[in-house]
Amino acid sequence: MKIVCLGGGPAGLYFSILAKKANPSWDITVIERNRPDSTFGWGVVFSDKTMGGFQEVDRETHAGITQAFRHWDDIDVYFKGQKITSSGHGFCGIARMKLLQVFQQRAAALGVKLVYQTEVTDPDTYSGDYDLVIAADGSSSITRKKYESVFKPNIQVRNNRFIWLGTKKKLDAFTFDFKQTEWGWFNLHAYRFDEDCDYEEAA
Repeated sequence: MKIVCLGGGPAGLYFSILAKKANPSWDITVIERNRPDSTFGWGVVFSDKTMGGFQEVDRETHAGITQAFRHWDDIDVYFKGQKITSSGHGFCGIARMKLLQVFQQRAAALGVKLVYQTEVTDPDTYSGDYDLVIAADGSSSITRKKYESVFKPNIQVRNNRFIWLGTKKKLDAFTFDFKQTEWGWFNLHAYRFDEDCDYEEAA
């Protein structure tokens, strides 16, 4: 079986890891448009339940993540001058770049071929050479766009503005903060993803 994953983000890499682990004889290639050390965004959050799933299906990946994550149990919500803390949730944050490195190293160790700086313009280019083509090419997927009539995606563009931010302020909990201003409501959610930084999303 020859398989190609179009997209070398977390989804494409993790699929290749599980497929190669389950079927070591399969020939699996991951194609990514960017360099291996390029990524967009700051951190990624996993629940304790998700981490349990990682541990169950591939202990090596789980170990790589747990060596680099920040864990917390509390969620702090700030609303109209009040702070509400809810405990016992269990989440961890990890830098997106570190997560990619864990997946890249594990995939390569299993024998997955990783090809970088290669633009995919048409998924059908690969259909003649591979038995299975996996579309893992993100929110602007070329594959989904080409086969829109088959997949029938429901994509809605709304009026909310959104921004990714990073800060050196270290928070003790997963934090939601709501503030009403003359421009409307602002909503922040932030969390630790390494020793030095927090990741924030504001809308």
